Amino acid sequence: MDQIQIPTRIGVLTVSDRASRGEYEDLGGPAIQKYLQEVLLSPWDSIYRVISDEQSQISETLCELIDIHRCCLVVTTGGTGPAIRDVTPEATEAVCTKMMPGFGELMRKVSLEKVPTAILSRQTAGIRGNCLIVNLPGQPRAIQECLDAVFPAIPYCIDLIGGPRLETRPDRLVAFRPKK
Repeated sequence: MDQIQIPTRIGVLTVSDRASRGEYEDLGGPAIQKYLQEVLLSPWDSIYRVISDEQSQISETLCELIDIHRCCLVVTTGGTGPAIRDVTPEATEAVCTKMMPGFGELMRKVSLEKVPTAILSRQTAGIRGNCLIVNLPGQPRAIQECLDAVFPAIPYCIDLIGGPRLETRPDRLVAFRPKK
């Protein structure tokens, strides 16, 4: 008898005052969803939100996606720069039990190869329960570059924190897992 595989839940969170007010189309969230469709072989569903740059709202939405909807991965876009309203890293850190600074370090490294202002970016990642949160920049091109850099480590990280096994499409991206 075939076993039915329940889709993994992945949160996609756009943090943008203007997009949340409908002043412009959110391009970051759809870019993340497109990337995940290209890379993931495992069945998954996204829970997508667009919210304003309010630290308490970001933290509350992260908690909702993880604690209520049981996402194993939440990928955010926006709010990672030095502007006063850019508070996504602070909101992420407020809800995490462990921070994973290597993700931000690698994302800045690959971004610096493209644009010198990447030094201003404050992307980070952290763990809450069985979920990994990754903060990305807002531009679709930068989203893909950063995800290409860090995604090979994401499935194994989720394994280590007790989340579901994510399989990637080997013709697009090979996830790292140690040999047994």
